[in-house]
Amino acid sequence: MQETTARFLRYLKIERNSSDYTIKSYREDLEILIEYFQDTLGRIPTPGELTPQDLRTYVAALHQAGYAKTSVARRLASLRSFFRFAQREGLCDSNPAKPLRNPRRERKLPHFLTTDEIGKLLLAPDVSDPLGNRDRAIFETLYSAGLRVSELVGINLNDLDLEDGLVRVRGKGKRERLAPLGSFAVKAIENWLSNRVAADKQRPGDDGDPLFLNKFGQRLTTRSIGRMLEKYLKLTGLDSRTSPHTIRHSFATHLLNGGADIRSVQELLGHKSLVTTQIYTHVSTAGLREAYEQAHPRARRSS
Repeated sequence: MQETTARFLRYLKIERNSSDYTIKSYREDLEILIEYFQDTLGRIPTPGELTPQDLRTYVAALHQAGYAKTSVARRLASLRSFFRFAQREGLCDSNPAKPLRNPRRERKLPHFLTTDEIGKLLLAPDVSDPLGNRDRAIFETLYSAGLRVSELVGINLNDLDLEDGLVRVRGKGKRERLAPLGSFAVKAIENWLSNRVAADKQRPGDDGDPLFLNKFGQRLTTRSIGRMLEKYLKLTGLDSRTSPHTIRHSFATHLLNGGADIRSVQELLGHKSLVTTQIYTHVSTAGLREAYEQAHPRARRSS
């Protein structure tokens, strides 16, 4: 095993031109494998002796030792590459790591703002200032329609139907959808449009007819909205992790908490797959789960 490991690492360096970091990672992964079998078997087996079941036992030991799922998945990838090399070199009949599945990755719950925090953010811009009116309209539109920031900056005036409270947005894959605008968003946009005329007069060239402009009369960028949000986060003292996408997460979470069904939220978000939307169900039911475990007599396991 040790000799095959050395040959494998030379192969990575010379034939694959792998980076020093990659080679170091493979070496560490294989050293842990060798150490494990030396401790459990009292000897170091050859590559041809190891079976899928042997490797499953090894993976179980990694989990038991507290390795993160991402670390286990990386070590499995190293083993597949190593045994594929050993099989090609005639040192084992098959790749015992091939049947092993990666551990299911835990999806991180998205950060979101509470309804009170969203309210604080929406009220932060000073509407006595023209750009403050614009910023209020941006926040209201992001939250009211659950837009991606790229969708927001792409809105043109002819995409708006304020009378019916709708906006046409272009999402991923150039898929278009109609998104609803609540009364607060409609009012904020109307207030901004009354101030937008001055900025529009400064517009250089033709970039369609964007709804939201910067002080130079140009279409806003996603980065400029990110910087704008940072300013208001400092002003309000809200969580610095908050990004424009956090407002979209908050939109979805608040809808589900309010009783909206997940398929409706999927349509509103413009998700192609329901799987993408399901992450929000974990957030919206977290409080419900906690209440259940505290109140139900058979919810908790006895210690």
